[in-house]
Amino acid sequence: MAQDSIFIGGGGEGYAQPEELLLKYGNRHGLIAGATGTGKTITMQIMAEEFSRAGVPVFLTDIKGDVGGMAVAGTPRESFQKRADQIGLGPLAHAAMPVVFWDLFGQFGHPVRTTMAEMGPLLLSRILELTEAQEGVINVAFRLSDEQGWPILDLADLRAILQFLAENREEMSARYGNVTTASIGAIQRRLLVLENQGAASFFGEPALDIRDLMLTTPQGQGRVNILHAARLMETPRLYATFMLWLMSELFEELPEVGDAEKPKLVFFFDEAHLLFDGAPKALVDKVQQVARLIRSKGVGVYFITQNPDDVPEDVLGQLGNRVQHALRAFTARDQQALRRAAQTYRANPRFDTEAAIREVGVGEAVTSFLEAKGVPGVVERTLIRPPASAMGPCDDAIRRQVIVSSPLAGKYDTAMDRDSAQEMLARRAEQAAREAERFERDRGEEEHSRGRRYSPGSSRSRRVEEEDEPPRPRSSPSRSRSSRSDSVMDAFTKSVARSIGTRAGSAIVRGVLGGLFRGR
Repeated sequence: MAQDSIFIGGGGEGYAQPEELLLKYGNRHGLIAGATGTGKTITMQIMAEEFSRAGVPVFLTDIKGDVGGMAVAGTPRESFQKRADQIGLGPLAHAAMPVVFWDLFGQFGHPVRTTMAEMGPLLLSRILELTEAQEGVINVAFRLSDEQGWPILDLADLRAILQFLAENREEMSARYGNVTTASIGAIQRRLLVLENQGAASFFGEPALDIRDLMLTTPQGQGRVNILHAARLMETPRLYATFMLWLMSELFEELPEVGDAEKPKLVFFFDEAHLLFDGAPKALVDKVQQVARLIRSKGVGVYFITQNPDDVPEDVLGQLGNRVQHALRAFTARDQQALRRAAQTYRANPRFDTEAAIREVGVGEAVTSFLEAKGVPGVVERTLIRPPASAMGPCDDAIRRQVIVSSPLAGKYDTAMDRDSAQEMLARRAEQAAREAERFERDRGEEEHSRGRRYSPGSSRSRRVEEEDEPPRPRSSPSRSRSSRSDSVMDAFTKSVARSIGTRAGSAIVRGVLGGLFRGR
């Protein structure tokens, strides 16, 4: 018989009533909230374990470096078995999870990369918080990349095209609209901020194939993808960049699934406030849009944070499955937040929800999961089940062994630097420089040759020269000085003309979320 729910813990009188999350509503997103030290990370761990056992691949962020223990079987504890018996779980089976380690910087797991082209101009503009004029310049850069076949793979490629726009802004403005040096300079400075946070290692190839996050074992268990994010948390802009790109990529790549029996993939994003703190409204709107649309692709997103107020209200309204650990109300603001959190639950006549949120202990929570027809369940005080895998970090030897034995070993470990916009534009500039030098050399040799045949100042020499040689226009000094830039733009104009002729009807279509609709 197929599994239709995952066991979270025990609720009701004596915690003997099973509290379960229906798999068919696992893509309705969720929230795990609570003060520091109340058990949020363990709750995330047991939910990831349960989804994995049900055959659902999981992706989670390891902010504090204490989730790696999922790769190791847990150690039997008398207190854990006592809790398992109390909530009706029975004998506790300890087991390691099929873990795949990832790391944006490639130090603690397989590297995670994407290309600028896959991120696209719209999402990149939102992340960089660009003005309308600056966003227009980014769109011109990507349009030029598409038309000329200059791939934008990394930061260096985008900078090279921006530099080209700056050097040829008059021609580019006439073709695409106003391109100013001020806008280009502002974009370059924001790219520098992103690079200083470590984005250089994130943008490049080989780019992550999103399907590699959706693997299962030969036994049908979903793999648990753990992103080491201890260093990433120190760079909130890069963290937000990664999360938004990942959700956008999934939305554009995955087909519609309708009402599936279980999710195709579940995400757990720890320290979710990093995504929203100080974020502009356009960025929050983008998160809300993705959260609303991505569930139709069978993807569930679960935010983990200290206080529900850390998540914007429009996003919070998308989260149907909730686990609320204790909130501490030491200030008037905390009390208001506690009251608002309690009001979002469907009341239980057995207890006061606000008091329960304040009183629950470590490993205990107030929970509400969607029931039949997607109706929010009545709130319950729930004793969370113990994990089957080990709590805390795993040692380096185990991590290395897991990485080496991973089904993805070797696929992403070595960075690639194929021919792209930076190299193409560099060759173009070198060719233009050689042509300019050859022109100057040929012109000098011609003038020198004419000087040897005829004596300077001789009337006969001038007369013979006028009779023997057909009239031709002379190069003005301004023409000589601009010969190099004219040569570059002549070549560019011809290239554009060829591009328009050969690429008509095959323009790259970019998605509303800023990425590419690519055929696999």
